[in-house]
Amino acid sequence: MNTEISIEFFPPQTPEGVDKLRTVRAELAKLKPSFFSVTFGAGGSTRERTFSVVKEIAAEGFDAAPHLSCIGSTRASIRDILADYKAAGIRRIVALRGDLPSGMAETGEFRYANELIEFIRAETGNWFSLEVAAYPEWHPQARSPKDDLEAFVRKVKAGANSAITQYFYNADAYFSFVDEAQALGANLPIVPGIMPIVGFTKLARFSDACGAEIPRWMRKKFESYGDDADSIRAFGLDIVTELCERLLKGGAPGLHFYSMNQSALTTEICRRLG
Repeated sequence: MNTEISIEFFPPQTPEGVDKLRTVRAELAKLKPSFFSVTFGAGGSTRERTFSVVKEIAAEGFDAAPHLSCIGSTRASIRDILADYKAAGIRRIVALRGDLPSGMAETGEFRYANELIEFIRAETGNWFSLEVAAYPEWHPQARSPKDDLEAFVRKVKAGANSAITQYFYNADAYFSFVDEAQALGANLPIVPGIMPIVGFTKLARFSDACGAEIPRWMRKKFESYGDDADSIRAFGLDIVTELCERLLKGGAPGLHFYSMNQSALTTEICRRLG
């Protein structure tokens, strides 16, 4: 496959989950991704688990990109994490603002992702390749599309190397976002985030929370299948494969898969894409 892909995992909570992820990773490694990324819980709540998965991926000879969210963190704690990753030979970080853990009122010493990126650059120069988040359908907490776009451009100017988008099912939203970002001088690769569809109920709940739109025609069709898991899976695969084809044809620089620690759907979509 000539298309550059990357794949995201979350750090498992149990020993069984860790074993399962090893199996999943071995399957997905066959797709030769350019890197595997590993998420980081709100306020650094999964810090140790994220680090152990990242170290394991690196030991297997793959490029590992830990997520690093700054909200609720101090400069000292971020400095420590950066030193740990540097010592482990990690060269790529997904730098995010992140969410405030529930029950926590203080944002900490960083308010926005661009402040985190400036800090990483000041501390470590160009050691890390920095990925940032982009929201083609706008961040759910943004005051307006214009504000959100300006926040994105600030991250780019602070020293980002490339961006990964929130998942979406409307290709026009992606192309429109890329055009607007480039018009403001954000000339970096903006890689679409792809969410394979396992089941509909969970996806609908998740999408409502993170501001990703499920088009009405898709929603209606999924609802019409009721509990028919096979039909939901087949329709989901068709939708997502067509989306990927359209994105790549339109010039997307690659695809970033949100694997949800499963291998079957990502593997099947990549197989269909050739």
